[in-house]
Parts: sequence; C-alpha cells; structure tokens
Amino acid sequence: MSKNVIRRKSLEARSSSEVEHEARDGGVQSVDRALSILETLAEDDEGYRLSDLAVRTGLSASTVHRLLATLESRRFVQFDRAESKWHVGSRAFTVGASFAWRRNFSTQAIPYLRKLRDLTRETANLAVVDDEFIIVLTRMESREIMRSLTQVGGRVPMVTSGVGKAVLATYSDEDVGAVIRHHGMPRLTGKSIVRPSDLFKELEKIRQQGFALDDEEACMGLRCIAAVVYNDCAEPLAAISVSGMTSRLTDDRLPDVGQIVRNVAGELTLALGGVMPTPR
Repeated sequence: MSKNVIRRKSLEARSSSEVEHEARDGGVQSVDRALSILETLAEDDEGYRLSDLAVRTGLSASTVHRLLATLESRRFVQFDRAESKWHVGSRAFTVGASFAWRRNFSTQAIPYLRKLRDLTRETANLAVVDDEFIIVLTRMESREIMRSLTQVGGRVPMVTSGVGKAVLATYSDEDVGAVIRHHGMPRLTGKSIVRPSDLFKELEKIRQQGFALDDEEACMGLRCIAAVVYNDCAEPLAAISVSGMTSRLTDDRLPDVGQIVRNVAGELTLALGGVMPTPR
C-alpha cells in the first residue's frame, strides 16, 4: 500500500501553471547561459576552445556544447576547425551594429574623429554610456604603433577610463556616488584611482579644464584624453577621446592635446544640434 501511495504521489499531475513556470525558468536560464558564452567569446579575438569556455563560464562542457550548437545554427558563433576554437559569428555583429545605428550620430562623427586623429596623430574614439559602463562605438586608428585596450563594442567601467571620467564630471556628486556603489572602483593598474575622495578631486579638475585624462589607470603604457559631446539639452550624449602610448602622449603634450580634444568635441556638439552647458 505504501508503494501505491508513493507511486501515486510521483505521478501526480502538475497544474498547467507549474509546468509553464518550470519551462519559463529553464528557458530564461538557457538564454542567460548562451549570452554568457557570447560575452566570453567577445573578450578575445583569438577565440576559445570548448574546454576553456566551460571553465570561463562555469558551465559543464556538455551544456556549453549544446548551446554553441544552437548559436552556431543561428550564426551567432562560428567554429574554426583548423584550430578547434569558437569565435563570435557574423549574426552577433549584425545585431550589435544596430546599437550603433540607433545612435545615428556615429556616421556624423566620423569626419570629426578623422580630424582629431590627424591633429593629434593618435587613435580617435567615440563612446557612449550604457548601464553605467562605457561602450566604444567606433574609432579612427592612428597611423602610429598602438596597443588598443578596448575593442569597438567593448565595455569598461566609467571610473577607469578617460571617457568615463569625462562623463562623470557632468554628474552630481550623488550620481557619481551611486555609480561607485554599483560597480566599485577596480584597481586595474598601480595608477588606478581607488578612493572616492581622489575621484571627486579628479572630477573637479576635469570640470575646470574641460577634458579628462586616463593616465595609465586602465593599462600601463597607455594614456587617453577625452571630452564630452552634448545633446540639445546640454546633457552628455557621448564622448570622444584620443588614446596612445605614454611615450607619445608625454606630459608636455597633454595640455595641447587636451585642448584639441575639447575643441573638436565642441564642434561635434554643434554639428549634432547640441548645446554646450554654461560654466558652473
């Protein structure tokens, strides 16, 4: 009799809402895991082997393989059989590119990025804020030797980048504090700003001079100088920057290059119908 009771309990029909809930949770988990795989693949142009992806994502190799097969069928990932490595696929680029097209100022910014590159002889970048992170939309590469830390489409914390600090300088102290609470102040190099008090001092300096400097705070050997592009409400729309090796962006060049970046950002603001904010 006890067997019958146990058997009836195990075969007890579940309500349709319970079945729907489990299916929905399982579907959400699969989506989350697939996106985690895509984000991991985007971190390295050289690609990842299946075993490496499993380690990096914390998923079993069988789960990763199953999700990769689905993503490959939709061309979101592709497999290099010669090296047995997985890479981001063409469909992921197409979907991601819509982010830049939605911000239609990217195309209009190209001549100004080219001007910025030619005037400074350094790589010029256009970036925006998304969910309290900086995303590089496009860039004009320098003709000089350059190591680029952040790829187009890459995300970096606001407090560790010149572009991020340029935008943070337009925020209130309360809003800056919220960003710090949400994402912390990671130490990426020995020169990273990791104390809120030091960051607030740096932001006040940025407000006074009109441009921000990432002085090897994200990567040793690299500097970035940035200024904000404003919309028609005098609010930050985007930011432009130049990035280069410290051997070229030397201390004596920083004021002149900073002024060039600030001026070109002002020109782009006006070209986009934006309004420069009144000085505080």
